[in-house]
Amino acid sequence: MPKLILYGMEASPPVRAAKLTLAALGVPYEFVVVNTLADENVSEEFLKKNPQHTVPVLEDDGHYIWDSHAIIAYLVSKYGRTDSLYPKDLLQRAVVDQRLHFESGVIFANALRSITKPLFAGRQSIPKERYDAITEVYDFLETFLAGNDCVAGSQLTIADFSIISTVSSLEAFVQVDAGKYPRIAAWIKRLQQLTYYEEANGNGARAFGSIIRQTNFTFASK
Repeated sequence: MPKLILYGMEASPPVRAAKLTLAALGVPYEFVVVNTLADENVSEEFLKKNPQHTVPVLEDDGHYIWDSHAIIAYLVSKYGRTDSLYPKDLLQRAVVDQRLHFESGVIFANALRSITKPLFAGRQSIPKERYDAITEVYDFLETFLAGNDCVAGSQLTIADFSIISTVSSLEAFVQVDAGKYPRIAAWIKRLQQLTYYEEANGNGARAFGSIIRQTNFTFASK
């Protein structure tokens, strides 16, 4: 099997989604650090791999794939011994896909990136509506988990990996209140019990939190 190379930095939530998937599949790979905070992702060399200059990027036998959702679906489709992480049943897959799109458009873009982009540009005061966007994410996720152990049903899928990578990062801004969101809290604990969770996501989530704390951000009262 050709050697896989994953490019990115551990603090990045999408990178951690890919790491969780690779760990769950037991697929060996090389991790090459690309420090986006130092603009290494806009180097001429990296832009040849991914003109959108985002991480992660997966290299497989000379082919480059970017966007974490595309990467994790590709990995399971090619290297999974079963389809449990990304079901072939069309109805089950549709639920997983919906959750992946929810992570991409609502959790990552509308909640997380809408805060981090101005924050890393030097703005410390975050509008209250960005706080509300995070709690809205938690409200939806609590609903998705009604009667389910996982975000797309009863079994673990790549949707869980994608969403936990971002939710564990949102907690740097708004902690999940176990009293208000007991299903989310229980879901997080279940994922934390995975043998590969800490290496693939926990360490990176803490690194992300450390970066955010250094910004000394505050939420505006209005």
